[in-house]
Amino acid sequence: MTDQTLPLAVSIMGPTASGKTAAALEIARHLPCEIISVDSALVYREMDIGTAKPTPAELAQVPHHLIDIIDPTEAYSAMQFRQDALRLTQEIIARGRLPLLVGGTMLYFKVLRDGLDELPQADPALRAQLDEEAARVGMPAMHARLAELDPVTAARLKPNDSQRIQRALEISLLTGQPMSALLAQKPAEPLPMRLLPLALEPSERAILHDRIALRFDLMLRDGGLEREVRALRARGDLHLGLPSMRCVGYRQMWEYLDGSIDAAAMREKGIAATRQLAKRQLTWLRSMPERISIDCNRPEATAEVLARVREAVDN
Repeated sequence: MTDQTLPLAVSIMGPTASGKTAAALEIARHLPCEIISVDSALVYREMDIGTAKPTPAELAQVPHHLIDIIDPTEAYSAMQFRQDALRLTQEIIARGRLPLLVGGTMLYFKVLRDGLDELPQADPALRAQLDEEAARVGMPAMHARLAELDPVTAARLKPNDSQRIQRALEISLLTGQPMSALLAQKPAEPLPMRLLPLALEPSERAILHDRIALRFDLMLRDGGLEREVRALRARGDLHLGLPSMRCVGYRQMWEYLDGSIDAAAMREKGIAATRQLAKRQLTWLRSMPERISIDCNRPEATAEVLARVREAVDN
């Protein structure tokens, strides 16, 4: 049972293009609140169009947090998110406002709810060594190496999941213990607030797919996404191995600018990758039985989100 004496915070979760931003802004028109972005792509500066970042006008309507906080060369972990989100929620509550945690990075929501042990920070030298080894032997071999050091983690990762495989290897090599063992050592810390978990989910996947295609076409309109990725490439310090450049849309546009695919294939691959992202997000949501599901296909979805929040605030 959630302690009803704890202050309230609201989670607005859902797949890409499900209307999360619109719902949050509608709440902000009626209640004093601040928005904490729960999105692993919105943290990057200079990446606005491909991440569907809120517009300057939207950002001006209500205070936003955890947007444009790091450079695309930098990394931002789920642990850092939890620390930042807990600090921000407490600061927002102290200002007499309602924290709205809004986004589609389900791992961040899970880590916020369940906690995460203090795993070691990234070691640049070891990470460079692992990157070099992966380039030489390939990810299946790296996955096999992880299976020897941490079979539990290796069993849940696909052999091509380079980012998570290398992070798990890094932790095992730095600590001498499997990451799975470290994660199981202590229970999650209780949250200092009660969460209202609202999930915008489609009753018909085809409607969401149409929204995804429309939104990707809007990103391509007038060459917007192309100009953005050209500017990122021109910096000279970015490459497809970075988490920022692996964001949906950016990888496909990068490949197009490299000349490895044509414009039609870039669009097709970008939309397909976004649909795959939405599928993974929905899978995460189904693993959260406590969520309150709201059909994002219904015209009344935004009004229903607001009504749920009003009810929780009044209680």
